[in-house]
Amino acid sequence: MKFSITALCLFVLNVLFAQNNEGYWDNVRTTNETILLEAGKRKAIQSVDFPVGTTEVVFRISLLDDNQKISSSLVSLLKAIPDPSGISQGTAGAVFLLSTITGEDKCKFYVFTNETDALQFEKSGTTKNACFAQETSVNKAAKLLSEASKCLTANPKKLWFAFESDNWVMKQKIVLEVVPWVDNTLKSGWSSQAKKELLKTIQQSDIALKVANKDLWFGTFLELFTKKYTYAEYQKLLAVEKVQALETISEESLVKSGQLNSYLESLRKEAQQLRFSNKTPEAILTIQKEIIEKKRAAAADYALLGSLYLSSKQFVKAEEAYLKAVGLDKTALHYQLQLAHVYLFTNQLSKAKDLHKKYQSNNLSDGKSWAEQTKSDFQQFEKNGFDTSDFKKILRLLD
Repeated sequence: MKFSITALCLFVLNVLFAQNNEGYWDNVRTTNETILLEAGKRKAIQSVDFPVGTTEVVFRISLLDDNQKISSSLVSLLKAIPDPSGISQGTAGAVFLLSTITGEDKCKFYVFTNETDALQFEKSGTTKNACFAQETSVNKAAKLLSEASKCLTANPKKLWFAFESDNWVMKQKIVLEVVPWVDNTLKSGWSSQAKKELLKTIQQSDIALKVANKDLWFGTFLELFTKKYTYAEYQKLLAVEKVQALETISEESLVKSGQLNSYLESLRKEAQQLRFSNKTPEAILTIQKEIIEKKRAAAADYALLGSLYLSSKQFVKAEEAYLKAVGLDKTALHYQLQLAHVYLFTNQLSKAKDLHKKYQSNNLSDGKSWAEQTKSDFQQFEKNGFDTSDFKKILRLLD
């Protein structure tokens, strides 16, 4: 028996904990107003501003005779029904919320989403724009307004509750209580529309255009960005700060989504295309800025940079790049051969000869012999107007 009671208690606690993980009743930003409504008059009261992430609102209205008091506050009652679905699904929750002392007076009431319509009701009794209407006079009422309600579909920051007295002789005491339910997943302010706006700002970014799996990268970006910033925090950033934030998290998303390699391959192809289009400076900038400076370079990246510098006769920079490529991959003989060419153009003939002697009996990764590739490269250098004065010295060495 003891075991059964313990198990039952644990089950109840787990259920309540799971419900609370989904959201909570905000007992700080509640509305609790008592008004005296003159006989035959109308009056509107605005609620306290709802917190970001509000998806449901519960309100209770009670009419009291003089000296009567509410037996239990609405917040205390809601603690017993953590999940708003407990109110909307079935009568038990509603009866619980209505359990209070009420007087004999009755009134009609209406709910508006803006102050203009509420004030118009006070002046003329116009109710056509009310999102909720209680046309039959009552002495108490409790209701849950969900996201499906017209009162919350536009995500208003507050609501206006307007009352019309049903007593043409005596004034009425009306108690209004309003408690918002905050969804934990939405309290950061990132609604579906806000997320769409965020994605729109990065859809044409360089990274977004180059990654292979765009949907995976977009999803990772949203996860990281909305975790780091609330919507309100993002809105407060200066323009330059927004740009920095977008760039930083875009880069982080490349790694976490596993799209970094596809992005780098796209950059390398772009650099090659720029090179073939005689836009070598732009190709160098792409590799240098997007790969080298961001510490993402492999041996092939330094080799590509070296070939770009070599083709534009920037021999000192070419030597530096090829040395880094060789340092990262000593088995890639193509890098060694290109380094030998650089030595030849920088009056380091002895270093060039040493490399040719060391590797002349080897084949490169594409199957060509070292000697064949050297002769082919020399022919291309000659066509491009390079100094050929030392070529014969190398060719004699290889014969």
